[in-house]
Order: sequence, then C-alpha cells, then structure tokens
Amino acid sequence: MFLTFSTSLSIILTVAVIIFFIWLTIFINKLINKQVIMKKWMLLLYGLDILILLVIIGFIMWMFGYDLIAEANTLWVSVQQGFIDKLGALIGTAITIFIAMLVLRVFSIFVRKTSKKAESKQKRMITILKVVQSLITYTVEIIALLVVLALWGVNVMPALAGLGVLGIIIGMGTQSLIKDIISGFFIIFEHHFDVGDIVEINGFKGEVIDIGLKSTKIKNWKQDIKIFSNGSIENTINYSLSPSIGIIDFGIAYKEDIQKTIDLLKKELPKLRKIFPEILEDPQVLGVTELADSSINMRVIVKTETEKHYGVERAIRQEIKRLLEENDIEIPFPQIVVHNSES
Repeated sequence: MFLTFSTSLSIILTVAVIIFFIWLTIFINKLINKQVIMKKWMLLLYGLDILILLVIIGFIMWMFGYDLIAEANTLWVSVQQGFIDKLGALIGTAITIFIAMLVLRVFSIFVRKTSKKAESKQKRMITILKVVQSLITYTVEIIALLVVLALWGVNVMPALAGLGVLGIIIGMGTQSLIKDIISGFFIIFEHHFDVGDIVEINGFKGEVIDIGLKSTKIKNWKQDIKIFSNGSIENTINYSLSPSIGIIDFGIAYKEDIQKTIDLLKKELPKLRKIFPEILEDPQVLGVTELADSSINMRVIVKTETEKHYGVERAIRQEIKRLLEENDIEIPFPQIVVHNSES
C-alpha cells in the first residue's frame, strides 16, 4: 500500500522541521559556548528554543490530524479535576515544607550569630551547636518527607517498620559512613578539637571551620579548604591546647662579649610586650647553642598566644639586629681565607 501525497508531504515536512530544530539548538549552543552573546541573553535564547520546540510539536500534531483544541481541553479538565482532588494534599505539602525550611533557617541563623559573638572560651559550645544543627537538619528532613508521603496517601507505617531491616542491609554496605559518624561523636565529646582550633590532620595544618557528623573541614593559611572524613582522621596535632613557642636563632662574632650581648637582650627585648600583646611572657635569652665555623650562635625563645609566634619571631629578629648594630656587636657572615703556599 502506497503512501498518499498528503501523508508523504507530512512526513517530509516533519523530518524537515526536526532537522531545523536540531540545527537551531546546535547553533545556539555554539554561540553560548563561544561567549558571542551576553550572559543575560542566554536564558532568553533557551526559552525561545523551547518555544520553537512546542510550536513544532503542535505543527506536527496538526499535520497528522490531531485536534489540538480538543486535546488541550481534555488535558485542562484533567488538571483541574486533579487539582481539586489533591488540593488538601498540596496545601499540606506546602505548609510542611514551609515549616521545615523555617525551623532549619531559624536554627541556622542562631548558630551563625552565636559563632560570630563567640570568644575562645565558647569554641566548645559552637562545636556542639554545629553537630546539633546537623542532627536537626537530618531529623527535620526525614520527618517532613514522611509527612508529605502520608499527605499524598502513601502508607508510611510499613516504611517505618521496614527501617530496621533496611538499616541492616544498608549498614552492610555503608560501614565507612557509620565509622565516620561514630568517629565524629568521639571527636566532639572527647574534645579532640573544636571549631576555631588550629590543628594538623594527616599532614594538613589549618583552622577547623566546621565539624559535622560525617566530615571535618580544615582551612589553611592559603585559604585552601580540605575535607576529611571523620573516620580517616589520624595523627592529629591540636596546636590550640597550649601556647606557641617562638624560636629565634642568631650569631655574633667570636671577638664579641657573650655576657654583654645576653644582658643587652634581657634588658631590651621585654619592651616588645607593649607592642605585641600576644606575647605572654618576657622573651628568654637561652645563651649559646653552637660554636659554628664563623659565629657563636645564640637563641632566644618567646611564649605567645596560639599560632601568633610567626609575626613575633620576625619582629624580634628585626629588633635583635637593630640592638646589635647600635651597640657595635658584629653579626658575622661566612668567610673563606685562602693561603698561597708560593708567597
């Protein structure tokens, strides 16, 4: 049986408009990828592409004899009836989602404001609040999901009863997840570290910015953020549990008076505490640490607030150099003496 002319023409036109639509879509994507057009026009182009697709679908249906008006009316009546039948479920779903989002939002704002006002003594409270926030988030989301399912006629009781068996099945394949959560509880309640502490975990050093049930986030001085699974955290060093110690080594010439240098530094270096309040105790001059090839090496140490010793070390080095130069105490540098055996 041969196709009639009208049917053949319809098929040809259908293929033609489909090819045109594919070409138009590829052309628009190329323009966007090459950034030929401004970003604000991208959404408009995508919308135009979708509109053309709908027109093409309607045109094809019209060519093959579909009554678009009757189909649209039938669809509209179905939508209206479905909306009326499920109006209570829709309103209940909207209210449930709104309440869940409101609870999570309010608690999130509370945690954020508490974190901003917190001092070093309140780190513990912030850490616990972060964990409680995670627990509340998971709990509220699960409850909201069950309520929504119940509103739409789903019997959630079998689902609740099956959680025990499901939990066993899932647990067999998610041992690492359970390990992370258990490790998270130990980290928090055994006080390994808190939010805001400076720690080194598996060789990565930085500030703890977040502790969750599953993972911990650390940010280093370069602003790099590394996420550790709680179960993988080993070899942890917490630098915030005690003050930091700055070490300053320097050398003087062999001809200089060692005791004069020590007395000078003991007199002048404590004055730096007025400039640097992070210095907790007067700098200590330990004395000679090495008789090197070109110098007598000496050491000064200083106790500072946690991780504040880097800047203090730089300032003390600068001050030592100034004091030695003002008091004509030579700071030596390596020298090589060459003897000519023929002379």
